[in-house]
Amino acid sequence: MARLLIVHHTPSPHCQAMFEAVIAGATDPDIEGVEVVRRAALSVSATDFLEADGYLLGTPANLGYISGALKHAFDVSYYQILDSTRGRPFGLYLHSNEGGEGAVRAVDSITTGLGWTKAAEYLIVSNKPSADDLRACTELGATIAAQLMA
Repeated sequence: MARLLIVHHTPSPHCQAMFEAVIAGATDPDIEGVEVVRRAALSVSATDFLEADGYLLGTPANLGYISGALKHAFDVSYYQILDSTRGRPFGLYLHSNEGGEGAVRAVDSITTGLGWTKAAEYLIVSNKPSADDLRACTELGATIAAQLMA
């Protein structure tokens, strides 16, 4: 069975709504043979990354950068996963009340260094997520999970 690891930092109601929509998409009954594992960014381990076949990252943009929690997840795992996770697909959902460009650059830099493959367009939501935004989150979760189906 393939494993999708969702690494998230969910400090606000807006981030929580996005996270729940992503989970709904990733666990859609039409997606078979994919185990969805959820880990808060401050508790994820290198082993979690190594045991996964693909990744979905969720974070707010704080002061124009990814959350410190998501940065911490990579700080404690980066070199342990560097050679073993190359080529794996990933996606990103980001909540930003103001520009998320710095957060996108950070994710691009980290995932390029890891050699991960961008599997879907990044989803960036500003302010309160609309119904369309939440549908896009659900679609993102389903898209990344479906790519891991055998």
